[in-house]
Amino acid sequence: MRVLLVEDDEPVAESLRRGLRRYGFEVEWVTTGAAALAHSAPCDLVLLDLGLPDTDGLDVCRALRRRGDLPIIVISARSDETDRVVGLELGADDYVSKPFGVREVIARIRAVLRRTQPRPPEAGPDRYGSRLTVDRKAARVRLDGTEVALAPKEYDLLAFLTEEPGALMSREQIMEAVWDANWFGPTKTLDVHVAALRRKLAGAITIEAVRGVGFRLEIAGGDDGAPRGPDTREPDTRGPDTRAPDTRDAGTS
Repeated sequence: MRVLLVEDDEPVAESLRRGLRRYGFEVEWVTTGAAALAHSAPCDLVLLDLGLPDTDGLDVCRALRRRGDLPIIVISARSDETDRVVGLELGADDYVSKPFGVREVIARIRAVLRRTQPRPPEAGPDRYGSRLTVDRKAARVRLDGTEVALAPKEYDLLAFLTEEPGALMSREQIMEAVWDANWFGPTKTLDVHVAALRRKLAGAITIEAVRGVGFRLEIAGGDDGAPRGPDTREPDTRGPDTRAPDTRDAGTS
């Protein structure tokens, strides 16, 4: 997966490059809007800062969107609602405010790519630990092989949180990703959906509430949380071992 990073702040850019590469992304880094618009190598997604030295990042966003449907995630220190709304209206697929963690950016990238680039037909369910599978293609969840009935938003919440198990997600991040970027209602609905997931998936996951911040999903049983594909190992078709046990004294030769 190739990412074009448009960011003039070197420490921020280096941190993002290291983090993205750890997760298997290839990163091309440019520092100006002109360089971004002149970039000709193919890429799968653009991370675009708004505070560029030569032009406003919103103008770059507008120009990139006119060229096609390349996913764009705006990263900016501008947290004002007006800038967020304008960025989304100009064609950005998501908006991340500084400061942010690399895990948050990774989760946002995966969420955007999930929406804009459907998974290939041959992709199987993702497995989390030994008990839970999430089939994102079919939007189905199974616990110990049995399908769990989830409401649509319960499924969306689980799908988002399992994108990066162990990452702390703020209430605002979750509401924007699962409900709507311009959600104006109370966040109490989030607590209701978290409680439902805890009840329905008890023993397979834990969802920790971090007071004043948000929630963190962990896979139960000490699993690392990395999604795994279906188990393709050949079954053991050998029958039981019927050989007589060796009764020789282990101390004699």
